Amino acid sequence: MFKKKPLRINSYLGYGTTTRLRATGRALEDENINFDGNTGILRTLYNIFKQFESDEIKKAHIELKLSNGQKFSTTTDSEGYYNFDELLSNPLELTNKEEWTPYIVSYKSNSKRIIQDNIFEGKMLTPSMKASYGVISDIDDTILHTGVASFFKWRVIANTFFKNFDRRLPLEGTVQFYQELKLGKNTSPVNPIFYVSNSPWNLYDYLTAFLKKHNFPEGPILLRDFRTPFDKTPKPVAPHKQSEILNLIKIYPNLKFILIGDSGEKDADIYTDIAIKHPNRILAIYLRSVNHERKEKRIKKIINSFTTTPILLVHSSQEAEEHARKHGFIT
Repeated sequence: MFKKKPLRINSYLGYGTTTRLRATGRALEDENINFDGNTGILRTLYNIFKQFESDEIKKAHIELKLSNGQKFSTTTDSEGYYNFDELLSNPLELTNKEEWTPYIVSYKSNSKRIIQDNIFEGKMLTPSMKASYGVISDIDDTILHTGVASFFKWRVIANTFFKNFDRRLPLEGTVQFYQELKLGKNTSPVNPIFYVSNSPWNLYDYLTAFLKKHNFPEGPILLRDFRTPFDKTPKPVAPHKQSEILNLIKIYPNLKFILIGDSGEKDADIYTDIAIKHPNRILAIYLRSVNHERKEKRIKKIINSFTTTPILLVHSSQEAEEHARKHGFIT
């Protein structure tokens, strides 16, 4: 119980450009969590509890090393997070054929034991110049049935805490649709896909395992900090999803986007507001129905009065797929 735990680094998939390195992660004590298949309820509860109960390493010195030997250093904040935002000197030799820039992060100096010989691999997505557009997708009730519209969100709790990732199923047709969007009308799958969710970073490994198991296109998963009533850090001014989407629009000024969400919460409000402010950057908005009569009535009012860009409330991936094909987004 009182045995000192070794340290680890969670390196999150990031995104940047050929000249700008952006990398995010978190320094933590290792809780020996393993998201593998066939995990029972008790082990799933243990894994999720340990992710939320994680002990972060604040003010840790972190070093990032690129494949060409270039190094950068930073220090974690009070919650163990680190952020790199650096200019690259020799960008062309860093990105692989899958459009990822790999790197290694390590503790620069620490007296505690560190797992994996203090070598933690990470990578940053650098969208291809051949990309026709990018896709920004919600996760909860958009590709993964979660129950965000349920009373007191009890289904969110039940699905997350009592079901391992391998027992969760993607919503019908989503994998195929996202693979088609990744390909677009190109000869190779180069359209970048970004996953944005209001889920906390504590669920990053869980969601990553789910996406990988069901063969969703690999892409950055952009989550938010888990705030408690005792959190003293400044509260974000803009909603998390809105802030992340605006960051993507700013970083990739020549890339247009398709936005995908659901009718359960505020996706319609956020997406239409962004489209109004950036009318030439949003190709289409798809909102998956969560079968909630009152919420959908409100969404339909928004859709009926919105003319800036195509927006569709869909009950299946096939409806979105047919619309995307009709508008030339996919073949």
